[in-house]
Amino acid sequence: MSQHLLNRRQFLAAASAGSAAAAAAQTSTAGANPARKTGRLALLGGDPIRKNRPWPRWPHCDEEVVNAITKTTRSGIWCRIQSASGTVPTFEKAYASLIGAKFCVATGSGTQALHTAVEAFGIGAGDEVITSPYTDPGTIAAILASRALPVLADLDPESFQLDPADVERRITPATRAIMPVHMMGQPCHLERFLALGKERNLVVIEDACQAHLAEYQGRKLGTLGTVGCYSFQTSKTIACGEGGAVVGDDEALMDRCYTVHNHGTSRRGLTEVIGPKYRMNEFEAAVLLGQLAGVQARHERRNANARHLSERLRGFPGLVPQKLYPGTQSGSFYLYAMSYHKEHFNQIPRSRFLKALDAEGVSLSPYIERGLHREPWIDFVCNNRVYQKMFPERRLQQFREEMVCPRCDQVCQDMVMLWASGPLLGTTADMDDVADAILKVYENRDQLAAAQ
Repeated sequence: MSQHLLNRRQFLAAASAGSAAAAAAQTSTAGANPARKTGRLALLGGDPIRKNRPWPRWPHCDEEVVNAITKTTRSGIWCRIQSASGTVPTFEKAYASLIGAKFCVATGSGTQALHTAVEAFGIGAGDEVITSPYTDPGTIAAILASRALPVLADLDPESFQLDPADVERRITPATRAIMPVHMMGQPCHLERFLALGKERNLVVIEDACQAHLAEYQGRKLGTLGTVGCYSFQTSKTIACGEGGAVVGDDEALMDRCYTVHNHGTSRRGLTEVIGPKYRMNEFEAAVLLGQLAGVQARHERRNANARHLSERLRGFPGLVPQKLYPGTQSGSFYLYAMSYHKEHFNQIPRSRFLKALDAEGVSLSPYIERGLHREPWIDFVCNNRVYQKMFPERRLQQFREEMVCPRCDQVCQDMVMLWASGPLLGTTADMDDVADAILKVYENRDQLAAAQ
């Protein structure tokens, strides 16, 4: 069995070394638990595994959320600067406490949180920040907004995370920071990045936008780096439509974050630095405060369902769950991600597999179509008059030539995911539907291949 499946089971504490060896010997097919329902594929006229059964809705909304919005509306306190005890300052204190940080500055989005952090460190023209090509464009937007250069390193194809060895290879004298991304809400190999930051005197800005409450080596993600940044966009496991936060333990640094996000105006009321206006509004914070009471229980439910789904698929070679690094204790499970291995499905293309699965009433999908190293922003930057003033022509040419990330390309081609914020709040039976549908398609792969 591949190492990433073993790591997954280590995380789930679901198997001993002996059972792992037994699983490695399984070459067939149906994983630890065979599908309960077989028969003709629904795509070819059979009965689906799941029919007319909705998934849990997302985003989360209950009376606590509605009451919080109503209270804020009636208060007339709609902007954070109106009151030191409004919903935004209250949320900042509550969220910092929830994740184990001393300070929090709430922003209007995760991208804004990242850009606030970059600016607070004084990173700008002529500087470089190394990050992942496999992430939302907001990650590099935060770097570009400070007129720094986003240098993209390749991935570990089994974890879908930034590869520390490739990051180290791409460090230059202009490198000021590493911005590792905790993809799918699972920890990247953070221990390596922290060591690299210390060794090379680099800031580590955790992009934990997908990773609320996930734990690594006894601490919540976002609290291990120099600062951590989160998103509360609608799809995230803590959500308010848009919204973000920067957290950290260095009071002076977090005061700079406040000043930056408050159009350069400090808590003393003095306009001191260049800064955008990134303040979270009171309504967003009200939505967040209204859902905090149940957020830990939902986190635990997602992890329990992920454990069950992984156990159902244990030993199955066709879909291999995302590798988790040693020290991973829990994930946010924003996405439940797997690698699709078409060689175990009679070379059926991923798109055909997903179509057959959808007909069974279970929707998996790809995530990122192509890495950021294949997007046209690179040409824009290299041809941009401002960047040409800030960076030597030779450096921009090298930047373009080195924008090669073949393992990221592989991940984009092979990865499939269950969007998990809502669905992983379902029942054990819901998870069984997912596993049964996957295994049913596998058991009928000859039939599916013949019908192409």
